[in-house]
Amino acid sequence: MQTNDSLQRGLQERHIRLMALGSAIGVGLFLGSANAIRLAGPAILLSYLLGGVAIFIIMRALGEMAVQNPVAGSFSRYAQDYLGPLPGYLTGWNYWFMWLMTCIAEITAVGVYMGVWFPDVPQWIWALAALVTMGAVNLAAVKAYGEFEFWFAMIKVVTIVLMIVGGGAMIVFGLGNQGVPTGISNLWTHGGFMPNGAKGMLMALQMVMFAYLGVEMIGLTAGEADNPKKSIPDAINSVFWRILIFYVGALFVIMSIYPWNELGTHGSPFVMTFERLGIKSAAGIINFVVLTAALSSCNGGIYSTGRMLFNLAQQGQAPRTFAVTSPSGIPNRAVLVSLVALLFGVLLNYLVPAKVFVWVTSAATFGAIWTWGIVLITQMKYRRGLSEAQRSQLVFRMPFFPYASYLALAFLVLVVGLMGYFPDTRVALIVGPLWLVLLTVLYYVFGLGRRANA
Repeated sequence: MQTNDSLQRGLQERHIRLMALGSAIGVGLFLGSANAIRLAGPAILLSYLLGGVAIFIIMRALGEMAVQNPVAGSFSRYAQDYLGPLPGYLTGWNYWFMWLMTCIAEITAVGVYMGVWFPDVPQWIWALAALVTMGAVNLAAVKAYGEFEFWFAMIKVVTIVLMIVGGGAMIVFGLGNQGVPTGISNLWTHGGFMPNGAKGMLMALQMVMFAYLGVEMIGLTAGEADNPKKSIPDAINSVFWRILIFYVGALFVIMSIYPWNELGTHGSPFVMTFERLGIKSAAGIINFVVLTAALSSCNGGIYSTGRMLFNLAQQGQAPRTFAVTSPSGIPNRAVLVSLVALLFGVLLNYLVPAKVFVWVTSAATFGAIWTWGIVLITQMKYRRGLSEAQRSQLVFRMPFFPYASYLALAFLVLVVGLMGYFPDTRVALIVGPLWLVLLTVLYYVFGLGRRANA
């Protein structure tokens, strides 16, 4: 068995590019977009744009550190090195917990989607099947994980591109018009561009930021990338344009085809668009696509939890046994313990199938905001600790430093405030801080800070 820092660099540039693309296109776009549109109206485009700018700034901050020091654990390791053992410990374990919650949400989604085709099979059976399948992929070579994620992302990308092209043909040429008014005037003729005012746009920001959860996973791939100095900057620089095309572009087309206040009343906007193009099996096709989207997120979540636990073990902030890798360079013990923890999600699908999704997504959103905030704070500390000569040698410099970082941090504080303002998401501000308090108590009780310093 190999030990310590023995991950293998088996992720190629095409893997990382499509993984980055897939992580920015989640189930929320296919099914959750209708709820966000109902809150903000056509102004949802501004919500996605604002969130996209903030995410791009966060990713550039992470990229500056990841290119200079491409290690497993990424932002947890950087927090450990530049902020201290406790922030590194909290960030690592918080991210592990965040992805556990996200994976539970995704295997729950798999159970729901499979229920469309097999309504008599219990939801927990499909959740367990998804967990076992994606676990097996992650326990193989990292290249196998990269290949699965590559093709999962490709399915989502092709679907959205076809929808945008087909929808564009409807708008320009009247294809599939069927007597329904189609055109960009739909963006302002049904109560205005911002029918629910600024409040509606702000309410939608919470859903928007949950949709972006996972893009920071690009940083975790740095420890296993063939050429991180090239692949990481390329992947990060394209994040903003992908958001413009796949979120803003897709929703622009959908709301031009249909009045925004009719969306969500007849199912997924994507299903409605494909049906207008004459594709009778649209519901089955979109169900397949969102199924792959859920499996993709679960696959990435297991990858992330395993690498983060591996990094924590290396830092002395988790049992050392999790710092062991297989001959193929997989942190198999860290992956296995994460899979065992995820069985709790299967149990929830058995006990409370109707409630599990809402519970875990709230906790995951808080975890994501904590991680993004730590990335920004760590990068500011990192940059200020460099000499002038070192700064001039940075390969992938954070733009508009430090003003962009302050703006992004203020935006995250706004989102947290909104989560506390609205009752449906307020639970995240109870569960999240309680988890951090528990971690801090364990940190001091078991002396993990002393281990990390040693």
